[in-house]
Amino acid sequence: MWLKLKLHISKLTPTRVIVTYYLLAITLSTLLLSLPVAHKRGADWSFIDALFTAVSAVSVTGLSVVSTPDTFNTLGIFILIFVLQFGGIGIMTLGTFFWLLLGKRIGLKERQLIMTDQNQMNLSGLVNLLKQILLLVILIEIVGAVVLGTYFLSYYPSWQEAYMHGLFASVSATTNAGFDITGQSFIPFKHDYFVQVITVLLITLGAIGFPVLIEVKNFIMNKEKKRHHFSLFTKITTTTFGLLLIVGTLLIIVMEFNHFFQGMSWHEAFFYAFFQSASTRSGGLATMNLAEFSLPTLMMLSGMMFIGASPSSVGGGIRTTTFALNLLFLYHFAKGNQTIKIFRREIHQQDVLKSLVVTMVAVLLCFTSVIILTITEDHTLIEIIFEVCSAFGTTGLSLGITPDLSAIGKCVIMILMFIGRVGILSFLFMIGGKEKKANYHYPKERLIIG
Repeated sequence: MWLKLKLHISKLTPTRVIVTYYLLAITLSTLLLSLPVAHKRGADWSFIDALFTAVSAVSVTGLSVVSTPDTFNTLGIFILIFVLQFGGIGIMTLGTFFWLLLGKRIGLKERQLIMTDQNQMNLSGLVNLLKQILLLVILIEIVGAVVLGTYFLSYYPSWQEAYMHGLFASVSATTNAGFDITGQSFIPFKHDYFVQVITVLLITLGAIGFPVLIEVKNFIMNKEKKRHHFSLFTKITTTTFGLLLIVGTLLIIVMEFNHFFQGMSWHEAFFYAFFQSASTRSGGLATMNLAEFSLPTLMMLSGMMFIGASPSSVGGGIRTTTFALNLLFLYHFAKGNQTIKIFRREIHQQDVLKSLVVTMVAVLLCFTSVIILTITEDHTLIEIIFEVCSAFGTTGLSLGITPDLSAIGKCVIMILMFIGRVGILSFLFMIGGKEKKANYHYPKERLIIG
């Protein structure tokens, strides 16, 4: 049986193999999270709840149909942390780590899988890349766990409980998972700006993209910093990421100035807006009940979740580079330019085409999901739009409708979470198969557009 499965997998394209591995990870996670020894006594648990939680954990989304602290005991929480690592760091990163431990040679097939999983464009240096990713993420999580765990000693009665909350909060923030074991997300820390700043920093390190972290690390370790040149990917990613964080914060402040922020001090309003702007993109944690925001703010936050994090990171959505290329394309097209030039570089036309395809498919996917949920669910339109964008962006925020979804609604959200994690392009290549080059052409003819 195992040999037949292995033979079948070996015949698949790298994209389909990666998707198969993620499906196997969801299956294993469902079994692990369903173990009776992982649950508290009397916890309400069903197969659909187990599957939904597994998909949410592997896709590091955070949407949940059950209460994590009321359902899982200490062993269950550690199992959930283990699953979040698979989803956040990536199947091939952890798989390669175990291969190296076992002394297995990383061949061409494995390198193709790594390239697909990490959204890379060439085969060189992939094993070294995964080693650096694994070490950086683990280091970030350990430092975050120590800092938060030590700080939480003033919150919890025992050091074991404090460091447990610190570890889970660090892993959840770094992997942008959105799960919490407080039962109230980050509302208990709504006035604790230290916890918020550390959490935003962890969310950013996980969402900004692994290649960016590696380039920054190399820059710090390079003695001749003047000769160091950052890649175009890093420049566009960090610029877009920073601008979205700033613009999101300002928009929340402006739109809620006479609503939720009315009567608040400037620093309360700022940190509410700052944390929600940072977390909404992919983090999935909240320091307030988001239903208290006004309709325009909720629509804006839905758009932020739809954009999501950066490529080759722990987050989902259409990704920051896709959003940036869409804006650059619109600007240069309106100016009558045939090419896109930025940071003294010219963007490849194929990348522009990919960004437009990703955005179009994502819009169609989310639009279709909204229509289905308006038929099957008894919730307001904004609640459904927010839920759909949260699932696709693997964010995990909700206006409180997740536990009340029907079986069909849960299936739709699970599909969105899965596609958001593997990526639109991988999803399309999984359906379409290998890329084919045309060996003939028809005469070209122009169409009237617009």
